[in-house]
Amino acid sequence: MPTTVEPIKLSTSIPTTTPPHDPLPKYLQEDEMTQERKFLVSSLPTEKGWVANYLHQYQGFWHTTRQLHGVLTCQTHFQAQDSDILLVTTPKSGTTWLKALTFALVNRFDHVVDPENHNHHPLLTNNPHELVPFLEIKLYIENQVPDLTTLKSPRIFSTHLPFVSLPKSVSDSACKIVYLCRNPKDTFVSLWHFTNSLRLKEMGSNSLEEAFGKFCRGVSLSGPYWDHVLDYWKASLEKPERVLFLKFEEVKMEPELHLKKLAEFLGCTFSPEEEASGLVDGILKLCSFDTLSNLEVNKTGKLPSGEENKAFFRRGEIGDWKDYLTCEMIQEMDKITEEKLHALGLKF
Repeated sequence: MPTTVEPIKLSTSIPTTTPPHDPLPKYLQEDEMTQERKFLVSSLPTEKGWVANYLHQYQGFWHTTRQLHGVLTCQTHFQAQDSDILLVTTPKSGTTWLKALTFALVNRFDHVVDPENHNHHPLLTNNPHELVPFLEIKLYIENQVPDLTTLKSPRIFSTHLPFVSLPKSVSDSACKIVYLCRNPKDTFVSLWHFTNSLRLKEMGSNSLEEAFGKFCRGVSLSGPYWDHVLDYWKASLEKPERVLFLKFEEVKMEPELHLKKLAEFLGCTFSPEEEASGLVDGILKLCSFDTLSNLEVNKTGKLPSGEENKAFFRRGEIGDWKDYLTCEMIQEMDKITEEKLHALGLKF
């Protein structure tokens, strides 16, 4: 069960030594709250955040104050369409890669992927997070309610929302959900590096030990990790026509097989002519870690919310945890994983 903690007293602003002429990046800012929202937030279990000041436990899962606004607004206003595609992950589980692959796959007729010449593809000049926006972190954050009805079908969105927190319109529609998970040990190490890269210099870094303790207790962005994964695993077993469950490690080892599997699930299978032309390999090459991480936009650019694009491209490998976790940490995390997931046949 998710960890329950006592609420802590909230500050009305984020303490910082950043000078006035150097404003906080948006991901560290907090929106103005209505009285109703203030009351809700003050009633929630709250802990110290990894980057922002606080994490709040809402519907059993943890969100920053800013992201919680997006969650609540999204739940109220997002209207899913039957043709929508929703890409779901926990943070640092291969989100950027899944966005790139799905965007290139679904839009291959509008944006041709030429195995020999990628010069004009949107992925070459845009970070995948700009092409496939997050619902609660991009579209519905800052109390905004965007008009999404004019977007071309199929609309592709992404989210870190747990299954229980998805907008009701998602379950009421026939939209497709693609869930990508990753070994919890690699997920944790990647999340630790990523959140430290987002901390301002004067904040210092979170220690590996402190972050590990929080992650194992479930106090992480969109955590508990294991509950997040388990709920989507159950959904994929109950409604395989609606929810495709993928593992980062399996996609990494057999990318062609899983790209075709994704295409079939989304109803846009490759024709024999496309396969013969090398299109599958072309998409995989275009969306590879080496290609994306070496693009100028991903080496020097920033998202509108302030995160540097290069922060989303660290290593993208399997087994990175072996360089960071102690034997005791490995045993503890493996024990939690076995207790939470193995009974339902989910193993890493």
